[in-house]
Amino acid sequence: MRVVFAVLAAAVVTMPVAPTRAATEPQSIEIPQATGGPLKALLFRPDGSGPFPAVVGLHNCTGLQNRNGVLGARYRDWGVQLSRLGFAVLLPDSNGSRRLGSQCGLQRRALRVDRERVADANAARAWLQAQSWIAPDRVSLMGWSSGAIAALWAVRARPTEVAAAADFRSAIAMYPGCRRLANVAWSARVPALILIGRADDQASAAVCQKMVRDARGRSARVEIHVYPGAHHDFDHPNRPLQVRTGLAYSVDGSGRVHSGTNAAARADALKRVPEWLER
Repeated sequence: MRVVFAVLAAAVVTMPVAPTRAATEPQSIEIPQATGGPLKALLFRPDGSGPFPAVVGLHNCTGLQNRNGVLGARYRDWGVQLSRLGFAVLLPDSNGSRRLGSQCGLQRRALRVDRERVADANAARAWLQAQSWIAPDRVSLMGWSSGAIAALWAVRARPTEVAAAADFRSAIAMYPGCRRLANVAWSARVPALILIGRADDQASAAVCQKMVRDARGRSARVEIHVYPGAHHDFDHPNRPLQVRTGLAYSVDGSGRVHSGTNAAARADALKRVPEWLER
């Protein structure tokens, strides 16, 4: 097992892969489920017949869309960026499919990151792997904030369970909260990459680093990269630094956190994520 720690001061860089035609507008998808209604999702599909590698993207606690029903700028940005590089990107709408609003506050949480969100990730993976234009052995998982926590639960190594025959190829977790995962001695069954800011006061970089360090010797490859000066949501395309309050989770327990774009960290993530997915 290989565990790598890095603290980066990134320069602005461009993506190394030759671009293809990107889907700028996503397609609406409904994924049948055994219980409940269909899982709604948005799909960014590259031009061509494939077979394409794919990414399942798990949104944060706020949801996939804003109050006006518009896809969040961060998810649109990643969908366009990755589809330009030849990846199909499927974004399941965990909140909207269940007619739920934000799950960020103390009194509003009806979805569990280790249950319903994991089930949504697996349903999205299975749907992609059933499509003739997808390379079924190249479906990876990516998540942001609470979606990143769900992604780490979804690829958690469980010695008493047999992994699915067609598992995720790898996972990427953008600024996850790692405390509960660390408490259950998390390790990964597929290669996993964690990207987080040192200044993040919603999710502790130090806790995630310790979780990864403690998994040494009993995990698939895990890398964690910590960005100096970066806060939560550092990869957002255009969010000025702001303060959010009333959240269920924060490092100091106050529910008050900072959120905003960090240009250097975002540029590095835009390079590092596709490189990880190409492995």
